[in-house]
Amino acid sequence: MPAAAKTTVKSVLNESKQIERAAMLIEMGARMQVLESETTLSYERLIRLYKEISGKSPSKGQLPFSTDWFLTWQENVHSSLFLNIYEYLSKGVELDTAEQLTKAYRLYAEQIKTAELEVLLSFTRAWRLVKFVDAQMLSRTQCSVCKGQFVTEPYENARHYQCGLCNPPARAGKSKAAGSLMLH
Repeated sequence: MPAAAKTTVKSVLNESKQIERAAMLIEMGARMQVLESETTLSYERLIRLYKEISGKSPSKGQLPFSTDWFLTWQENVHSSLFLNIYEYLSKGVELDTAEQLTKAYRLYAEQIKTAELEVLLSFTRAWRLVKFVDAQMLSRTQCSVCKGQFVTEPYENARHYQCGLCNPPARAGKSKAAGSLMLH
């Protein structure tokens, strides 16, 4: 009988941890697909939790599945910053994927806000970026000029690769929008 009681206690503790994790992810702006992937809670439970925390129903629709967004000029700079932070954290401390993702995203957002830029990479896109890298649909390539690591397609020629900061496209950095990257 005591073993059964222990199992129930562990189950309640695990569920509590899963609810905490889901709540943290919801507060970070995660969509339902992320919550379903990163927790063991039922869809119905996640919906109720989402409504309770955010005060509204979760967004409908599928997540973007194209790698193209991460490769455009300004978005690539943001994605590369996030992915470098994420990779760095993986080397230092033992964290599970969700913890590593949230810590990396918080550091990314903090750096962007410190630079007085607009946060372009949503939490869900950051999660998707990690999934794309894990699936080898995207990778990081070192810039041959500045030696920084940037998000690229996996078959990028590393010997001649130049990042969007060292070799920006013609219209890059010309936006007058507040929070955009500006090149001098």
